[in-house]
Amino acid sequence: MCKSHGLWHTAAVPSPPASTAYPTWYSPEQMQLRGLPATVRPWLLDETSLTERLLRRTGGEFRVQRLSQAWCRPQLSEARLLELPLGQWALVREVVLRCFDEPWVYARSIIPGATLSGELRRLRQLQNDSLGALLFRHPALRREAFEITQLPAGSHYIHRDYRQGSPAWARRSRFVLRGNSVLVSEVFLERFQA
Repeated sequence: MCKSHGLWHTAAVPSPPASTAYPTWYSPEQMQLRGLPATVRPWLLDETSLTERLLRRTGGEFRVQRLSQAWCRPQLSEARLLELPLGQWALVREVVLRCFDEPWVYARSIIPGATLSGELRRLRQLQNDSLGALLFRHPALRREAFEITQLPAGSHYIHRDYRQGSPAWARRSRFVLRGNSVLVSEVFLERFQA
């Protein structure tokens, strides 16, 4: 459930069916990464900027395509990880990271209202800019531990325009800067080339 709020709203974010929308996330130790292809493992566990890594991998053939940005109620596990009161709204941003003009990574970011002030107030004007590039500019930024999941084929967690016929590996982590948090989830789509 999302709502329009001034300049924030660019597209409605539909609430997908509960049976397919909410993945279960695990620490890498819990999951033991069974069945994870060796080519994807270093990408899932890399703590550096995914944007910078994709820029290097593609020789600059990279761009961010914003799909939607709206005030929504985060999923329960997202609200818990961000320590938000149940039912509180947050800015939900969905983008696709395109390499060689192909969709390689779907990203979903949850930005609480309190984070949109102070040092991170520039998050208000991201448009098609990279969230990761902005976050990694702050030396005081701390990235917390990754959680990982494998989404089933057709998962409604992925934006409707990019759902796929095969499973997809995904990761998420919380970024913290002086008490303000952002949750970023990244799904490696079937066209991703390690």
